[in-house]
Amino acid sequence: MKNNNVIEVENLTKKFGDFTAVNSITFEVKKGEIFGFLGANGAGKTTAMKMLIGISKPTSGKAQVAGFDVFTHPEDIKKNIGYMSQKFALYDDLTVKENITFFGGIYGLSRAKIKEKRCELVEELGLKEIVNELVGSLPLGWKQKISFSIALLHSPTIVFLDEPTGGVDPITRRQFWEMIYKSANSGTTIFVTTHYMDEAEYCDRVSIMVDGKIEALDTPKKLKLQFKAATMDEVFLKLARSPSPTLPEEKGVNI
Repeated sequence: MKNNNVIEVENLTKKFGDFTAVNSITFEVKKGEIFGFLGANGAGKTTAMKMLIGISKPTSGKAQVAGFDVFTHPEDIKKNIGYMSQKFALYDDLTVKENITFFGGIYGLSRAKIKEKRCELVEELGLKEIVNELVGSLPLGWKQKISFSIALLHSPTIVFLDEPTGGVDPITRRQFWEMIYKSANSGTTIFVTTHYMDEAEYCDRVSIMVDGKIEALDTPKKLKLQFKAATMDEVFLKLARSPSPTLPEEKGVNI
Protein backbone atom coordinates (compact mmCIF):
# COMPACT_ATOMS: atom_id res chain seq x y z
CA MET A 1 0.00 0.00 0.00
CA LYS A 2 1.09 3.59 -0.60
CA ASN A 3 2.42 5.57 2.35
CA ASN A 4 -0.28 6.71 4.78
CA ASN A 5 -3.11 4.82 3.03
CA VAL A 6 -5.24 2.41 5.05
CA ILE A 7 -7.65 1.57 2.23
CA GLU A 8 -6.80 1.16 -1.45
CA VAL A 9 -9.50 0.14 -3.93
CA GLU A 10 -9.05 -0.37 -7.67
CA ASN A 11 -11.86 -1.29 -10.07
CA LEU A 12 -13.72 -3.16 -7.31
CA THR A 13 -16.85 -4.84 -8.67
CA LYS A 14 -19.66 -6.95 -7.23
CA LYS A 15 -22.27 -8.69 -9.37
CA PHE A 16 -25.35 -10.67 -8.42
CA GLY A 17 -26.10 -12.65 -11.55
CA ASP A 18 -26.65 -10.12 -14.33
CA PHE A 19 -27.06 -7.25 -11.86
CA THR A 20 -23.98 -5.12 -11.07
CA ALA A 21 -24.36 -3.69 -7.57
CA VAL A 22 -20.88 -2.12 -7.43
CA ASN A 23 -19.38 -1.15 -10.76
CA SER A 24 -15.58 -0.80 -10.93
CA ILE A 25 -15.02 1.70 -8.10
CA THR A 26 -11.57 3.14 -7.35
CA PHE A 27 -10.49 5.25 -4.35
CA GLU A 28 -8.10 5.41 -1.43
CA VAL A 29 -8.42 6.48 2.20
CA LYS A 30 -5.61 7.95 4.29
CA LYS A 31 -4.74 7.28 7.93
CA GLY A 32 -6.74 9.45 10.33
CA GLU A 33 -9.12 10.61 7.62
CA ILE A 34 -12.89 10.90 8.05
CA PHE A 35 -14.08 9.51 4.74
CA GLY A 36 -17.76 9.88 3.87
CA PHE A 37 -19.20 7.17 1.64
CA LEU A 38 -22.52 8.53 0.42
CA GLY A 39 -25.31 7.42 -1.85
CA ALA A 40 -29.06 6.94 -2.00
CA ASN A 41 -30.62 3.65 -0.92
CA GLY A 42 -29.71 1.10 -3.58
CA ALA A 43 -26.65 3.02 -4.81
CA GLY A 44 -24.33 0.18 -3.79
CA LYS A 45 -22.57 1.67 -0.76
CA THR A 46 -23.58 -1.10 1.68
CA THR A 47 -22.43 -3.79 -0.77
CA ALA A 48 -19.12 -1.97 -1.18
CA MET A 49 -18.66 -1.74 2.58
CA LYS A 50 -19.38 -5.46 3.01
CA MET A 51 -16.56 -6.25 0.58
CA LEU A 52 -14.16 -3.96 2.44
CA ILE A 53 -14.88 -5.46 5.87
CA GLY A 54 -14.34 -8.99 4.60
CA ILE A 55 -17.86 -10.44 4.71
CA SER A 56 -18.60 -10.40 0.96
CA LYS A 57 -16.18 -11.57 -1.73
CA PRO A 58 -15.80 -9.20 -4.69
CA THR A 59 -16.48 -10.39 -8.22
CA SER A 60 -13.39 -8.62 -9.56
CA GLY A 61 -10.96 -5.78 -8.94
CA LYS A 62 -8.46 -5.15 -6.15
CA ALA A 63 -8.71 -3.85 -2.60
CA GLN A 64 -6.57 -3.72 0.52
CA VAL A 65 -7.80 -2.72 3.97
CA ALA A 66 -5.38 -2.16 6.87
CA GLY A 67 -2.70 -3.77 4.71
CA PHE A 68 -4.66 -6.96 3.97
CA ASP A 69 -6.11 -8.17 0.67
CA VAL A 70 -9.91 -8.52 0.64
CA PHE A 71 -9.68 -11.66 -1.51
CA THR A 72 -7.02 -13.60 0.37
CA HIS A 73 -7.06 -12.27 3.96
CA PRO A 74 -10.64 -11.32 4.93
CA GLU A 75 -10.22 -12.77 8.46
CA ASP A 76 -7.17 -10.57 9.10
CA ILE A 77 -9.19 -7.56 7.97
CA LYS A 78 -11.92 -8.40 10.49
CA LYS A 79 -9.36 -8.52 13.32
CA ASN A 80 -7.90 -5.13 12.47
CA ILE A 81 -11.05 -3.06 11.99
CA GLY A 82 -13.97 -1.88 14.06
CA TYR A 83 -17.50 -2.05 12.69
CA MET A 84 -20.74 -0.48 13.79
CA SER A 85 -24.04 -1.21 12.08
CA GLN A 86 -27.19 0.86 12.49
CA LYS A 87 -29.35 -2.26 12.61
CA PHE A 88 -27.23 -4.42 14.90
CA ALA A 89 -24.44 -3.44 17.24
CA LEU A 90 -25.29 -4.47 20.81
CA TYR A 91 -27.27 -7.24 22.52
CA ASP A 92 -30.43 -5.79 24.04
CA ASP A 93 -30.78 -8.61 26.57
CA LEU A 94 -27.31 -7.99 28.05
CA THR A 95 -26.33 -5.13 30.33
CA VAL A 96 -23.94 -2.40 29.20
CA LYS A 97 -21.20 -4.05 31.27
CA GLU A 98 -21.93 -7.49 29.79
CA ASN A 99 -21.85 -6.11 26.24
CA ILE A 100 -18.46 -4.50 26.82
CA THR A 101 -17.12 -7.74 28.31
CA PHE A 102 -18.58 -9.89 25.53
CA PHE A 103 -17.24 -7.82 22.65
CA GLY A 104 -13.88 -7.38 24.37
CA GLY A 105 -13.62 -11.16 24.39
CA ILE A 106 -14.63 -11.35 20.72
CA TYR A 107 -11.84 -8.88 19.91
CA GLY A 108 -9.34 -11.09 21.76
CA LEU A 109 -8.64 -8.78 24.69
CA SER A 110 -7.45 -10.23 28.00
CA ARG A 111 -9.67 -10.05 31.08
CA ALA A 112 -7.40 -7.40 32.57
CA LYS A 113 -7.51 -5.34 29.38
CA ILE A 114 -11.30 -5.66 29.15
CA LYS A 115 -11.65 -4.41 32.74
CA GLU A 116 -9.30 -1.50 32.00
CA LYS A 117 -11.17 -0.55 28.83
CA ARG A 118 -14.55 -0.90 30.58
CA CYS A 119 -13.51 1.48 33.35
CA GLU A 120 -12.23 3.99 30.77
CA LEU A 121 -15.47 3.76 28.78
CA VAL A 122 -17.70 4.13 31.85
CA GLU A 123 -15.75 7.21 32.94
CA GLU A 124 -15.54 8.79 29.49
CA LEU A 125 -19.22 8.37 28.58
CA GLY A 126 -20.60 8.86 32.10
CA LEU A 127 -22.11 5.37 32.23
CA LYS A 128 -21.81 4.77 35.98
CA GLU A 129 -25.56 5.04 36.58
CA ILE A 130 -26.54 2.72 33.71
CA VAL A 131 -23.63 0.26 33.41
CA ASN A 132 -25.78 -2.53 34.90
CA GLU A 133 -28.90 -1.64 32.92
CA LEU A 134 -30.08 -3.81 30.03
CA VAL A 135 -29.10 -2.19 26.73
CA GLY A 136 -32.63 -2.77 25.44
CA SER A 137 -33.95 -0.29 28.01
CA LEU A 138 -31.68 2.54 26.88
CA PRO A 139 -32.54 5.37 24.45
CA LEU A 140 -31.23 4.91 20.89
CA GLY A 141 -28.72 7.74 21.30
CA TRP A 142 -27.06 6.01 24.24
CA LYS A 143 -26.96 2.73 22.34
CA GLN A 144 -25.22 4.35 19.39
CA LYS A 145 -22.59 6.09 21.52
CA ILE A 146 -21.86 2.88 23.43
CA SER A 147 -21.74 0.88 20.18
CA PHE A 148 -19.18 3.25 18.71
CA SER A 149 -17.00 3.09 21.81
CA ILE A 150 -17.15 -0.72 21.82
CA ALA A 151 -16.09 -0.76 18.15
CA LEU A 152 -12.91 1.02 19.32
CA LEU A 153 -12.17 -1.32 22.26
CA HIS A 154 -9.33 -3.16 20.48
CA SER A 155 -7.75 0.04 19.06
CA PRO A 156 -8.43 -0.80 15.40
CA THR A 157 -6.66 0.92 12.51
CA ILE A 158 -9.97 1.84 10.92
CA VAL A 159 -13.62 1.92 12.01
CA PHE A 160 -16.47 1.37 9.57
CA LEU A 161 -19.72 3.10 10.55
CA ASP A 162 -22.82 2.15 8.59
CA GLU A 163 -25.49 4.88 8.98
CA PRO A 164 -24.49 5.37 12.64
CA THR A 165 -26.78 8.32 13.40
CA GLY A 166 -29.95 7.08 11.74
CA GLY A 167 -33.01 7.82 13.88
CA VAL A 168 -31.29 9.82 16.61
CA ASP A 169 -32.06 13.45 17.49
CA PRO A 170 -29.88 16.35 16.22
CA ILE A 171 -28.19 16.94 19.59
CA THR A 172 -27.17 13.29 19.89
CA ARG A 173 -25.96 13.33 16.29
CA ARG A 174 -23.70 16.27 17.09
CA GLN A 175 -22.35 14.51 20.21
CA PHE A 176 -21.70 11.41 18.16
CA TRP A 177 -19.72 13.41 15.60
CA GLU A 178 -17.65 14.93 18.41
CA MET A 179 -16.68 11.35 19.33
CA ILE A 180 -15.76 10.70 15.70
CA TYR A 181 -13.53 13.81 15.59
CA LYS A 182 -11.77 12.75 18.78
CA SER A 183 -11.03 9.28 17.38
CA ALA A 184 -9.80 10.66 14.06
CA ASN A 185 -7.53 13.13 15.87
CA SER A 186 -5.95 10.19 17.70
CA GLY A 187 -5.10 8.55 14.36
CA THR A 188 -8.07 6.22 13.83
CA THR A 189 -9.45 6.27 10.30
CA ILE A 190 -13.24 6.68 10.06
CA PHE A 191 -15.14 5.26 7.08
CA VAL A 192 -18.75 6.37 7.42
CA THR A 193 -21.92 5.98 5.37
CA THR A 194 -24.77 8.39 5.99
CA HIS A 195 -27.87 9.67 4.24
CA TYR A 196 -27.73 12.96 6.15
CA MET A 197 -26.12 15.34 3.68
CA ASP A 198 -25.30 17.89 6.38
CA GLU A 199 -23.04 15.22 7.93
CA ALA A 200 -21.08 15.10 4.68
CA GLU A 201 -19.84 18.57 5.61
CA TYR A 202 -18.08 17.06 8.65
CA CYS A 203 -15.97 14.68 6.53
CA ASP A 204 -12.45 15.36 5.24
CA ARG A 205 -13.41 13.88 1.87
CA VAL A 206 -16.61 12.53 0.42
CA SER A 207 -17.43 10.04 -2.32
CA ILE A 208 -20.92 9.89 -3.80
CA MET A 209 -22.18 6.69 -5.40
CA VAL A 210 -24.92 6.61 -8.03
CA ASP A 211 -26.11 3.32 -9.53
CA GLY A 212 -23.06 1.39 -8.35
CA LYS A 213 -20.45 3.91 -9.52
CA ILE A 214 -18.55 6.65 -7.72
CA GLU A 215 -19.67 9.78 -9.55
CA ALA A 216 -17.84 12.33 -7.37
CA LEU A 217 -14.98 12.27 -4.87
CA ASP A 218 -13.33 15.26 -3.20
CA THR A 219 -13.52 17.53 -0.16
CA PRO A 220 -16.97 18.98 0.56
CA LYS A 221 -15.67 22.46 -0.25
CA LYS A 222 -14.32 21.45 -3.66
CA LEU A 223 -17.43 19.43 -4.53
CA LYS A 224 -19.65 22.43 -3.81
CA LEU A 225 -17.46 24.58 -6.06
CA GLN A 226 -17.41 21.94 -8.79
CA PHE A 227 -21.19 21.60 -8.86
CA LYS A 228 -21.90 25.28 -8.13
CA ALA A 229 -23.88 24.30 -5.05
CA ALA A 230 -24.35 26.01 -1.69
CA THR A 231 -24.73 22.75 0.25
CA MET A 232 -23.80 19.09 -0.06
CA ASP A 233 -27.51 18.36 -0.32
CA GLU A 234 -27.57 20.32 -3.59
CA VAL A 235 -24.50 18.44 -4.84
CA PHE A 236 -26.17 15.13 -4.08
CA LEU A 237 -29.43 16.11 -5.78
CA LYS A 238 -27.60 17.15 -8.95
CA LEU A 239 -25.74 13.84 -9.09
CA ALA A 240 -28.69 11.63 -8.20
CA ARG A 241 -31.18 13.38 -10.47
CA SER A 242 -31.40 10.56 -13.02
CA PRO A 243 -33.54 7.61 -11.84
CA SER A 244 -31.98 4.23 -11.16
CA PRO A 245 -32.87 1.66 -13.84
CA THR A 246 -33.19 -1.18 -11.35
CA LEU A 247 -34.40 -0.98 -7.79
CA PRO A 248 -32.71 -3.38 -5.33
CA GLU A 249 -36.06 -4.62 -4.05
CA GLU A 250 -36.87 -5.85 -7.55
CA LYS A 251 -33.75 -7.97 -7.53
CA GLY A 252 -34.21 -9.21 -3.98
CA VAL A 253 -30.75 -7.97 -3.09
CA ASN A 254 -29.78 -5.78 -0.14
CA ILE A 255 -27.27 -3.41 -1.65
